[in-house]
Amino acid sequence: MDKLKQVLGGQDGGGSSDGSGILERANQASTLAWGTRMKGFVICFILGDVCVQQATCLLWIPGFGLPVFAVLYTVGNLCALASTMFLIGPLRAAEENMCAKVRALATAIMLVCLVLTLCAAFWWKNNGLALLFCVLQFLAFTWYGLSYIPFARDAVIKLFSLCM
Repeated sequence: MDKLKQVLGGQDGGGSSDGSGILERANQASTLAWGTRMKGFVICFILGDVCVQQATCLLWIPGFGLPVFAVLYTVGNLCALASTMFLIGPLRAAEENMCAKVRALATAIMLVCLVLTLCAAFWWKNNGLALLFCVLQFLAFTWYGLSYIPFARDAVIKLFSLCM
């Protein structure tokens, strides 16, 4: 358990941390205790899940359901994504995890779809497009999450190839 705390706390001994960059200094200055990190992760993840569930319930309200759905669904996904930043810190989560070679495309698609969902719901006022971008958010977020499980992406690809 101590090794897990060290790795998640950024004290694994690997990597270069000369402290020269302003982002690195800010990241080091904002260290949290292990218990605080876990509480922040759980609260942020549950808040994201509640937002997504509320969004799904409010989708079916005629008139204003879809814009509210788009906002709550997007906020929920952002909260779920931000919850990982509590575990390993914002700099490591952004640089090493989200922008890693295996996750970069899924991250880019997810972030673009987050913005496009809100644009479709409020600026373009196109309900079908907003719903499409929400589905694409979900698929990109799922693909992003599967990259953390060894061989999960390969299993999903194999499953779909068998179905086809």
